[in-house]
Amino acid sequence: MFRPTKALLAASLAIAGMAAPAALAPASAAVSQANPSAFVESLAGDTLVALRTGTQAQRRARFSQMLGEHFAVRAIGDRLITRWRSRITPTQYQSYQRALPGFLLGTYADRLSSYANARVEVVNATERSGDFFVATRVTNPGDSPVRVIWQLSREGARYRVVNMNVAGINLTLNQAQDFDSYIQRNGFDRLVAFMQSRG
Repeated sequence: MFRPTKALLAASLAIAGMAAPAALAPASAAVSQANPSAFVESLAGDTLVALRTGTQAQRRARFSQMLGEHFAVRAIGDRLITRWRSRITPTQYQSYQRALPGFLLGTYADRLSSYANARVEVVNATERSGDFFVATRVTNPGDSPVRVIWQLSREGARYRVVNMNVAGINLTLNQAQDFDSYIQRNGFDRLVAFMQSRG
């Protein structure tokens, strides 16, 4: 369970840092809000810089700050447990949302060093039903290119990532299915405890 495939690791350029921002040093460069393509291009570029610099702890902290600012973390968390949301207590829900950022960081962040020299190219951008879809090509030396589509929402003057599709895999749906399976076998509280152990 929760074992990322090679394609999913390519997308982890972003997923690794779905964590709430902490009191860390300012970002090395502001992520552009000019348009959806510029947002994705600058966010991906900033992530690659973070992969190439600092210690492991510094990289994890940087992911936590940078991507916590640019992902709709709570909304993503809600989508992962849509089936269970009405069946859990407010206390269970709060524990789950607190555990989610650390779980994602612990699951993906330390596996990204092999993508430090990857290249992310924006292919096109479209808008559907109020969301923006930015198609990119992630090319890592020695590997075949991977198509990654970033789904963005607009919150005021800012874009936020709400989902990604990697090589045809819907990441939110994929993770939700994993969570569903785990909850059915073990219960919701055990899922939260497992997530906490990964963080």
